[in-house]
Amino acid sequence: MNRISRFYRISAPAPAREMDEAARDKYYRRLRMQAFIAATLGYSLYYVCRTSLNVMKKPILDSGSLDASQLGVIGSALLFAYAIGKFVNGFIADYCNIKRFMATGLIVSAAANMLMGVLGLMHSVIPTAVIFIAFAVMWGLNGWSQSMGAAPAIIALSRWYPLKKRGTYYGFFSASHNLGEAISFVFVGLVVGLAGWKWGFVGSAIAGAMGVAVILLFLHDTPESKGLPPVEVLSGEAGDETEVERESVGTAQKAAFGNPYIWILALASACMYVSRYAINGWGVIFLQEVKGFPLATATQVISVNAFLGIAGTVFSGWMSDKWFNGSRYSIAVTFGVLCSVSLGLFLYSGSGMFVNILAMVLFGIAIGVLICFVGGLMAVDLVPRRASGAALGIIGIASYVGAGIQDIISGALLDKHKTVVDGITTHDYSVASVFWIAASVLSFLLVGVVWRKASKNNRQPN
Repeated sequence: MNRISRFYRISAPAPAREMDEAARDKYYRRLRMQAFIAATLGYSLYYVCRTSLNVMKKPILDSGSLDASQLGVIGSALLFAYAIGKFVNGFIADYCNIKRFMATGLIVSAAANMLMGVLGLMHSVIPTAVIFIAFAVMWGLNGWSQSMGAAPAIIALSRWYPLKKRGTYYGFFSASHNLGEAISFVFVGLVVGLAGWKWGFVGSAIAGAMGVAVILLFLHDTPESKGLPPVEVLSGEAGDETEVERESVGTAQKAAFGNPYIWILALASACMYVSRYAINGWGVIFLQEVKGFPLATATQVISVNAFLGIAGTVFSGWMSDKWFNGSRYSIAVTFGVLCSVSLGLFLYSGSGMFVNILAMVLFGIAIGVLICFVGGLMAVDLVPRRASGAALGIIGIASYVGAGIQDIISGALLDKHKTVVDGITTHDYSVASVFWIAASVLSFLLVGVVWRKASKNNRQPN
């Protein structure tokens, strides 16, 4: 255990580099950009390994290998493991070498996808009960390893970027969620269409291996580990290293844990994740069963929300830093309303291509903003740098418990309202739709409560 602890321990400071201020700043900017690119691209490929199952639900159902309730349980195994893991690993990551920590999680995630692909190829000779249990275990393991991705990536931004640029680059980074979902829907969807659902897991494992390479090559632990001063000095937040206050990690984390605003934001994020994963997890099959779209078209329509989410996250972070002096709340409430409206448009409109794409455009932009703000940045703003992982852990466990509960409830509701005609199973989505929209509305109402209480107490967070 001591050897493992030493391997993952935060890097010791390297000897100071002998260079003038201009050369030092150039070196610092190059390293921080490499860290940003590695965190963003690496985490987007984490997402491919996480969302691959969503593309394969209809083919798996059609093959008779599993039913909707079983898929709901399997999906929730990832989400519950991810929720707990995000809480635990968020606190641990504050102490860790983020390159090694993040790479380890993606290695395990890619391996879990590969094993599920192998099991899928053998499904004709393996009993359904065994496939179900094995998939649930592997997907749960995948969920835990996935929880090792977000915290180190965001800690990298906290360790390398000044406060005045945090919102902008956090917004850029948050596009990794949407980029990963888009790659998953397009790339994994293509693999499934050409070779079958079993090979979809193999394709996602290959994408994960590529992400590991990016992280190992370009992600850097701390400026100090590269012979540079702390980021507070590099950015001018502190005049010299003697002015940098180094509050202990434990003290900072304890303060974050006791902050009531963070817990209310966590509940708001949980509700937002219900609506987010409702579309990501059930959107493709909803379009196939309710609106008669073929698999290829359904995946393309749902992928629109992932691509547009990139614009939402990038624009939101930059806009809040540039025009709102770092305040996120008014933007979050506005886009929370838009999320609910677009979700209703998607669920209750007809089968026309234009209206469904429009709904996904609006939903993607809105959910992109909310993932950036409600799903992390507003909580990170409330704590010291050394507790960034802890704040994300609190938000993360709530978010993915919400997402996991959504998967179980949605699967049960759909199985309760299903019909089978000539061997073809279809589901009634009316009750599930109300559940998804109600959660979305509650999310932006909770953000409004935090905004109002913080303002009333003259504690308007940045």
